[in-house]
Amino acid sequence: MDDRDRGGPAGAPHDAPADLPRDPAAGPVRDLTAGPPRDPAAGPVRDLAAGPSRGLAAGQEALVAALTAGAPVPAGFDTRLVGVARAALLRKRAGVVARQWPMLAAGYGPEWITAFAEWAAGRPTTGSLRDGWDFARARGVRGPAAEEELARREVAWRYDGVGEPRPRRIPAVRRTPGMVFVQVGGRVFSRSRQL
Repeated sequence: MDDRDRGGPAGAPHDAPADLPRDPAAGPVRDLTAGPPRDPAAGPVRDLAAGPSRGLAAGQEALVAALTAGAPVPAGFDTRLVGVARAALLRKRAGVVARQWPMLAAGYGPEWITAFAEWAAGRPTTGSLRDGWDFARARGVRGPAAEEELARREVAWRYDGVGEPRPRRIPAVRRTPGMVFVQVGGRVFSRSRQL
C-alpha cells in the first residue's frame, strides 16, 4: 500500500485548511450541491412540479397508502410483493407499539403481533403511543399489569382518540380491579385497593 491508497502523503493539498487562498489558475469554483453544470443551449428550465413527475408523485402516494393504510394496490405493482411488504410493516409497527406499551403487548403474549396487525391493517399510524392507546380501547387489555399501564396513562394524560395526548392539568382518578391511580400536580400516585 502506498501513499495514494491512504489518500496521499501528509501535507498534500487536500489536507490544507479551507480558509487558505486558492490558486486562481485552477479555474472557477463550482457549487457541488447544485448538480452537474447545465448547458445553456438546452433551453429554459422546466417546472418539475408539472408533467410526468406529478404522475410519479400520485403513484408513490397510492403505493404508500396501500402499504400503510390498507388501500388497494396501484396498477403496475405486484400484489403479492406489496402484501409481503405490508405484513412486514405491520409487524414492525407492532414491535414499536410494544416498546411504548410493554404490558399491553405482554398481556397478549404470542398473539400480540397477529392481534395488533389485524386491528391496524386498515388504519394509518398515528404514532406508537396513540396506536397502542387506540388498540387498548378498541380491543381491551389482558391482565392486571396491562390494566394498570392503561390506567396510569389515562390518569396522567388526556386523550380523546382524535387529537394528541396532553398532560392533565386537574386532578384525576382511575381504578383497576387491584389499584387506584391518582394524578395531582402532574405526579401519579398509586395505592393497592383493599377488597
